[in-house]
Amino acid sequence: MELEIGSILEGKVSGITKFGAFVTLPEGRSGLVHISEIAYTYVNDVKDHLQEGQEVKVKVIGVDDAGRINLSIKKAMEPPAHQGRPAAPRPVGFTGQKKAPEPVTFEDKLKQFMASSGTKLSEHHLNEKKASRRGGGGRR
Repeated sequence: MELEIGSILEGKVSGITKFGAFVTLPEGRSGLVHISEIAYTYVNDVKDHLQEGQEVKVKVIGVDDAGRINLSIKKAMEPPAHQGRPAAPRPVGFTGQKKAPEPVTFEDKLKQFMASSGTKLSEHHLNEKKASRRGGGGRR
């Protein structure tokens, strides 16, 4: 029987390593479930999720040129309703619109710097003039 990518099969965990678990499939073939394909959550230790002899449902996600079968337990089940950590609250005034793209080239960055530094310098110069007119407080 030729295994098709995308097939969902029943198997039995035949060995556990620190990088995944070997699963015996029908007709005596076996494949590897990499640690990243065991669960939708972070897996630190395979033994926290699987035991030797355990029956599992797996999806064939690949067969390499050497005939090794790559399997996934998490892709054989429905994904959880929410993955990852909860979304951060949106700041007040958030519109959902994307910002203008950041400058890419050196010239663009230089133009942006020159424009912002010119504005800062002129504001600083005006503030010093105002302070000197008031009779002190400004730099000399």
